[in-house]
Amino acid sequence: MNNPEPYLFILIAFVLSFFLTNVVVSARLFPNVSTWLPAAAGPPAGAWDAFRNFSGCHHGDNFNGLSNLKSYFQRFGYIPHAPPLTSNFSDEFDDALESAIKTYQKNFNLNITGELDDETLRQIVLPRCGVADIINGTTSMKAGKDNQTTSFGNSKPRFHTVSHFSLFPGQPRWPEGMQELTYAFFPGNELSDTVKGVFAAAFARWSEVTPLTFRETAAYFGADIRIGFFSGDHGDGEPFDGILGTLAHAFSPTNGRFHLDAAEDWVVSGDVEKSALSTAVDLESVAVHEIGHLLGLGHSSVEEAVMFPTISSRRKKVVLAEDDIQGIQFLYGTNPNYNGSTATSAPERDSSNTAPLFSWDFFTLLTFNIFIFCFIRFIYW
Repeated sequence: MNNPEPYLFILIAFVLSFFLTNVVVSARLFPNVSTWLPAAAGPPAGAWDAFRNFSGCHHGDNFNGLSNLKSYFQRFGYIPHAPPLTSNFSDEFDDALESAIKTYQKNFNLNITGELDDETLRQIVLPRCGVADIINGTTSMKAGKDNQTTSFGNSKPRFHTVSHFSLFPGQPRWPEGMQELTYAFFPGNELSDTVKGVFAAAFARWSEVTPLTFRETAAYFGADIRIGFFSGDHGDGEPFDGILGTLAHAFSPTNGRFHLDAAEDWVVSGDVEKSALSTAVDLESVAVHEIGHLLGLGHSSVEEAVMFPTISSRRKKVVLAEDDIQGIQFLYGTNPNYNGSTATSAPERDSSNTAPLFSWDFFTLLTFNIFIFCFIRFIYW
């Protein structure tokens, strides 16, 4: 049977899949913003800045917009259940909100009042990671674990201190035999070598204290870890919300997805703390944090830890704290060359910045279209 329609479908499928593989998503990346942008007056306005209006609210109050704050707490695990589909959160300061605030205050080392005092609101409106602090009601930032031993191997007790690192439910980690993990960048971002070097340095901070090594590859879909800048709703159920809200998020092992908000003002180099741009976010600081999630760490209640959930604009925090090191070594053991101090050296890259013509991505695309061809041929012939 001669029918031109299958070939038309094949052509459409090829064009669509090629577009999805090569779509360009531009991110706001600044090589150094300290010298050419005017200083802003006052603190920068972030995605949750309106929450400052709730100062002084307490149990029993009814204040317009409190429903949005409840949605915030529900998003990060402090209110476990959303309202029924037929209704929304109310603006009443009810028992659930008071309980959420008390747990939040405990996790962030604040006075536990159950009220929206200024100290609590200053913490709430800070830019943060999109990963929940409490997952399925089973994890806690402030667990207070007594580190008498590690979970890796049969090593003798090394730590006799209380740590506050947390793990994802079930303690997922990369398989023991996988000591080298590959990572790749979303092709549509078209990142420079300088930007990629920031991520290389971030990976190196974790490899210095564990047996893990990281290698960049051009094969995006074949990499263990896939990194990309995206805007708004980008298809993973965790939409971004604009400047100084949710900065990035990453998924637990062995998912490998690491997404950053393209709307942020990312600083690649220079002293971000002296930046004239009030919304400047240090790229390496966020990358180090999210890699911790990729490896299996949850959030920590230790403010000095890189796994603390929030970070202010114009702040750099890239050095692993003892709590971070204890957590990652709990999962993977120690690097035999680790001597208790950290330095930064870039991990290996297996190719130049230009992807080869016949990369794994190409063959993924080719395989997809062959499948479409065979499927349509089966239907029409």
